[in-house]
Amino acid sequence: MEKVNWGIIGLGNIARKFSEAFEETENSNLLAVASKNKDKINFFKEKHQLENKFLFNDYNDLINCKEVDIIYIALPNFLHHKWASKCIEGNKHVLLEKPATLNLQEAKDLKKKIEVKNLFFGEAFMYRHHPQIDSIINLIKENKIGNLLSMQSNFGIDIFTQRKFFFFKRKKKIDKNSRHLNKDFGGGCILDLGCYLSSFSLLIGSLAGSTNFELTNVVKEVGETNVDIDSSAEIIFKSGFRSRIYSSFKKKLGSKSIIIGEKGTININNTWMHKNNNIIKVKSDKNYSIKFKKSKNIYSYQIEAISKNLLNKIYKPTFPAMSMSETLQNMEIIDLWLNS
Repeated sequence: MEKVNWGIIGLGNIARKFSEAFEETENSNLLAVASKNKDKINFFKEKHQLENKFLFNDYNDLINCKEVDIIYIALPNFLHHKWASKCIEGNKHVLLEKPATLNLQEAKDLKKKIEVKNLFFGEAFMYRHHPQIDSIINLIKENKIGNLLSMQSNFGIDIFTQRKFFFFKRKKKIDKNSRHLNKDFGGGCILDLGCYLSSFSLLIGSLAGSTNFELTNVVKEVGETNVDIDSSAEIIFKSGFRSRIYSSFKKKLGSKSIIIGEKGTININNTWMHKNNNIIKVKSDKNYSIKFKKSKNIYSYQIEAISKNLLNKIYKPTFPAMSMSETLQNMEIIDLWLNS
């Protein structure tokens, strides 16, 4: 079977999880990696039996590698625009880790660059490729809960507290240079977690009839490193549909969402499918649940879908994956949220 050859730039934790998915795909192959850290390169070499000629210390060398078809950029937020631009200039297809850029202007610049090239560009919201999303879309399209009215979605983790010995807790020492808390690195809960919430709101908002929106009711707490650590907002769509979103680095909000329609609700206990198992509960004329058991690495769905597109010479993301127009809208929401 013909396979698409992938390269990865940036070998942090997300890249490790992503790379493991290639073991469960049939139409794709992890061929090359690039990192400035030799230990990380050696780890990937041993883990995936990569050839020495496809191991690079310089990101540009991977971009110039003719055998690589598409590059997954798993670098910190503030490096996304620079290296996505270089990949596009080097005529490489790109999957860019979320959020695509630090702001709307950078996203618009990437759009201009990609428009003059016959290349694939996608933003790596892996949850959009999971069967759970297909089920949610079908439930809405089949009118199981009636016309959509509103939704609420949360995503929060506590990065400041460390649990010790059952119920005893203590504050963690704050690393001001961590990607979560350093403003120069694109830190903050809105860019890191809130981008999931806004992207999901855009998807459901489109099913409610509109993606034109305004952002209101912003509440935000800024921490001692001058980045947002707790924030909520409301997206009001032209159709009248509303989405209340809440992201946090202070609170374990989990990743629950509820979609409310005129006839019922869809409750999602794990919107982003980070856990092994998940349940969607539909409450309407007939109450029932849809269960999703972990069958394979969540990133494998994304890799397979994109590789299928490339093999078929389709160079745009296929719904419900994030389109370039959605990436721009998502960054517009984030810009408004950050600057309110």
